Amino acid sequence: MATFLYKLGRFAFRRRRFVALIWVALLAVAGVGAASASAPAADSFSIPGTEAQRAFDLLDQRFPGTNADGATARVVFRAPEGESMKDPANKAAVERTVHALQSGSSQVDRVADPYTAKALSKDGRTAYAQVSYKVTGFELSDASKDALEDAAEDGRDAGLRVETGGNALQAIPETGATEVIGIAISAVVLVITFGALIAAGLPLLTALIGVGIGVSTITALSSTLDLSSTTSTLATMIGLAVGIDYALFIVSRYRAEITEGREREEAAGRAVGTAGSAVVFAGLTVVIALVGLTVVNIPMLTKMGLAAAGTVVIAVLIALTLIPALLGFAGTRALPRKARKASKADKASKADKADKADKADKASVAGEAHGRDAASGERPNMGTRWARFVLRRPVAVLLTAVIGLGVVAIPATSLELGLPDDGSQPTDTTQRKAYDLLSDGFGPGVNGPLLLVVDGRDAHAGQSVKAAAARVAKEVRGLDDVAVVTPPTFNKAGDTAMLNVVPKSKPSSVETEDLVHGIRSTTHGIAQDTGADALVTGTTAMNVDVSQKLNDALVPYLALVVGLAFLLLMVVFRSVLVPLKAALGFLLSVVAALGAVVAVFQWGWLSSVFGVEQTGPIMSMMPIFMVGVVFGLAMDYEVFLVTRMREAFVHGERPGEAVVTGFRHGARVVTAAAVIMISVFAGFIGSSDSMIKMIGFGLAIAVFFDAFLVRMAVVPAVLALLGRSAWWLPRWLRKLLPNVDVEGEGLRTQLAGTGTADGPDASAAREPARV
Repeated sequence: MATFLYKLGRFAFRRRRFVALIWVALLAVAGVGAASASAPAADSFSIPGTEAQRAFDLLDQRFPGTNADGATARVVFRAPEGESMKDPANKAAVERTVHALQSGSSQVDRVADPYTAKALSKDGRTAYAQVSYKVTGFELSDASKDALEDAAEDGRDAGLRVETGGNALQAIPETGATEVIGIAISAVVLVITFGALIAAGLPLLTALIGVGIGVSTITALSSTLDLSSTTSTLATMIGLAVGIDYALFIVSRYRAEITEGREREEAAGRAVGTAGSAVVFAGLTVVIALVGLTVVNIPMLTKMGLAAAGTVVIAVLIALTLIPALLGFAGTRALPRKARKASKADKASKADKADKADKADKASVAGEAHGRDAASGERPNMGTRWARFVLRRPVAVLLTAVIGLGVVAIPATSLELGLPDDGSQPTDTTQRKAYDLLSDGFGPGVNGPLLLVVDGRDAHAGQSVKAAAARVAKEVRGLDDVAVVTPPTFNKAGDTAMLNVVPKSKPSSVETEDLVHGIRSTTHGIAQDTGADALVTGTTAMNVDVSQKLNDALVPYLALVVGLAFLLLMVVFRSVLVPLKAALGFLLSVVAALGAVVAVFQWGWLSSVFGVEQTGPIMSMMPIFMVGVVFGLAMDYEVFLVTRMREAFVHGERPGEAVVTGFRHGARVVTAAAVIMISVFAGFIGSSDSMIKMIGFGLAIAVFFDAFLVRMAVVPAVLALLGRSAWWLPRWLRKLLPNVDVEGEGLRTQLAGTGTADGPDASAAREPARV
């Protein structure tokens, strides 16, 4: 692989105009496709195989025209103090508003009049009208939303307090200025890392090009593939982070090759052949984790994962081709000013440096000569000092990091899952105000009613649907936490009935979840007796089913993703223990990140700092989503850092020396990459959407834990304790695994024109001695 990538890097460098033109053309084509896309995609959320989804499908068949999955809005009216909604003036104002709602848009299916539907609170001060639409929330036109707002404003002009809620008010999430701040921080970190504006600008430029192509393609295909707005937001988040990181590693290796005296084209080829190999495998781990989300079998999550994986593939291809092409345009300006002047002197002293390096390899890991690094003859940097510190105290460092992460993970034991509703909206929004008014006037359960569908088509002989529906209503009324059960409504064929159940508790509560399970247990017994099947659905029941489906899929997903990545890392590192350590370290960091998410978004710790106005259950998708995304990103740092150690080890260094070498060359770049990724993810904390805000925080804190505690502390401590055993691979497995030459040993041999590479025999260097 290294040889192929080496040739690709040199080709891109030589034909830089051609390569750059291709990527610009792809960006232009994607942009034109996005601009000419027909219409915004509908958010067709479904969870195949669940009871709630089966009930929705049954309603579409048996109650044609009801559009059970259509958007709904609730317009809540509140009379002034001392007045009632039954007062003639207030009643007239409500009736005018209801008429305006009915006639305001052709997308409106029906509007339930509060007085006809008896939607009046006991104290008479609160009423609500329910608006049902023919289309989903994301298909609603701006004109329909404007008509809803205008009707509410008419009610306010009459002296009533009017607030609106429901999924008809769904909007594309806004990330705000913090996303731009995250990119700005990334730019500052790149300038500090490289010391040159050109070199710092290349990763940002290529990442933006990659994200532009990816997001534009998603927008162009959104109507065809039913991709929601959240899909492009996730692709932007992941694409920016990995795009900057992958380019950062290529540019960093290129500069290192230049300082060793190589010509620019040769340096570009070697950078892509060595660091590019790590980029390919790091990208593969991210793609595996994102594509693996398909096992959950939730279409929305599958589409999000596949779209983000496509953006990662684009980031890898850009790093391997566009970066060397742009380096060709940049010339020596990609180097710091001092390095440009010193490059000629470095070429002249190349042989002398090689002799010094050979002598330094024989020194001990901790040895220093006159304050300089024993392995390179250079003054040790922070990475070298930290690695030596860990090698001297591996047990203390390991215990400190593991115990610290364990303490942070404690809140994860109190994890409660759910999906956001209007109760999680900021308190200044009309959705949240409507939610609170309904809770005060009718009880919190009215914000999330359950829908029971009784299917009597296969009922036993002598059993009628009416009798079955009446029995269901009676049994459900007797359950705890049930406030109201409405009389059944039958379809024209008379074989199916609908009943609404209003819980006493709020939709996202544990009590309501228990009620859903209780109703299903009760109706299951009725179905056995009568043959009439009763199904529970509605938004609240759908949320319960989503949570259950995600919980059930977590273990198979972990097994699939971690298993495939483990095999991939065995191929990369040709070791059993190194991939095992990588997987266990990831689990530690992701559990700690979940603990931090629970502490902030569920418990409310530091909630004001992160703009969390309403605490509550953690989004159901969060655990499995974090496992997928964080695993891929965590393996990035594992690959980038440990491949440099492996490279030093196969070239003859002792295990401890190899750890120091890996940190000397990789710690600064990995640190910069982690800070960049954290700043990009943290930029999404400013989103107006609670789901995006939670994802941004969770990914940012997970990267912090994994990069600075697991990869920078746990990894070198474990490698120090394992010694040569860390690189052990059974002989039979050594023969089975393909040799992909990530370290570029074959490339070195080919370029040297001999059968050896850096001294030891190439084939022997590729495999450590057995211990």
